[in-house]
Amino acid sequence: MTELAERLRRAAETAGAAGLDALLITPGADLQYLIGLPADHHAGYGERLTCLVLRAEGPPVFVVPRLERPGHEHLGLDSLGVRLADWTDDGDPYATVASLLSGSAAASVATAVSDWMPAVHAYRLREAMPTARQVLAGPVLRELRMRKDAAEVAALRKAGEAIDRVHARMGEFAAAGRTEAQVGAAIAATIVEEGHARAEFTIVGSGPNGASPHHDVSDRVIEAGDIVVVDIGGAVEEGYYSDSTRTYCVGGEPTAEVARVYAVLQRAQAAAVAAVRPGVTAASVDAAARTIIADAGYGEYFVHRTGHGIGLQVHEDPYIVAGNDLVLEPGMAFSVEPGIYLPGRWGARIEDIVVVTTQGCESMNRRPRELVSL
Repeated sequence: MTELAERLRRAAETAGAAGLDALLITPGADLQYLIGLPADHHAGYGERLTCLVLRAEGPPVFVVPRLERPGHEHLGLDSLGVRLADWTDDGDPYATVASLLSGSAAASVATAVSDWMPAVHAYRLREAMPTARQVLAGPVLRELRMRKDAAEVAALRKAGEAIDRVHARMGEFAAAGRTEAQVGAAIAATIVEEGHARAEFTIVGSGPNGASPHHDVSDRVIEAGDIVVVDIGGAVEEGYYSDSTRTYCVGGEPTAEVARVYAVLQRAQAAAVAAVRPGVTAASVDAAARTIIADAGYGEYFVHRTGHGIGLQVHEDPYIVAGNDLVLEPGMAFSVEPGIYLPGRWGARIEDIVVVTTQGCESMNRRPRELVSL
């Protein structure tokens, strides 16, 4: 509970420094970060307003539907200094939020709402506080969430080790004659079996499908000699995600061309990981990978950023992309995942999650980065 209380304190302090009177946080990753409520705790949240009113001054208040109040008692909100305020279906929770800030008029209030707050709630809050300034909470909370503490890094390490165990078993699933969908289903079950609370995604891109970075799975039958991109991940019990990609040659050995292109990719991924350290920019890590691929003549086939932040969401800040001059600091966690995609033919990607340390970075993934033949 101490970690959560400190997060609440820092969030309120950061909001005040940004000139905000309150953060209005509905269920999702931000609320999980602040009070420990799982992001997928209750599907009914989209219908009834559930909202943490985190004031820059004064204790936070968690506004919840009365019928769902028992489901929040396990959170230990009292120990966090959070007061619980419930409302009934014949009440007006938006007026309740307004009254918690500066009375029903809420004339001079500056609020920041969750980036992923449902529009129905954001608009109703605006109606309840028509003269209040309303901005997004993302710029405040990303400053806190980007820098992982020791417990968060431990959860990411746990997730990385679990997904590594799944990749280590890929020979059990990926075989010529099976469809991508069959392989994906087996992988998803194994993601849970190897220590995740749930599987979030399973990309199995065989042959020409591997040239589509966000391919899912299909009924395409994997053929002998296919290059297969396997990008998989899920959340562990603590809510933190894994995300790791390896590329395989199924039912044969890679051609000379595949081996040559893959060697370029492997050098690029290694160079980008080696570039990660405190004091460099996110853009410079992207450039470390992109320059090698471009110099080898494949620049036009590297069609996405080099990486994305990860934590309670699969994609979050910081983003490792050209133009992002964010200076890396210890605790920042993100993927390093360059790829080369030859349209209509095949593709390849190598992805590890890394966490910036005081000297460089720690990789959460340890599986071999060579092109593995299955």
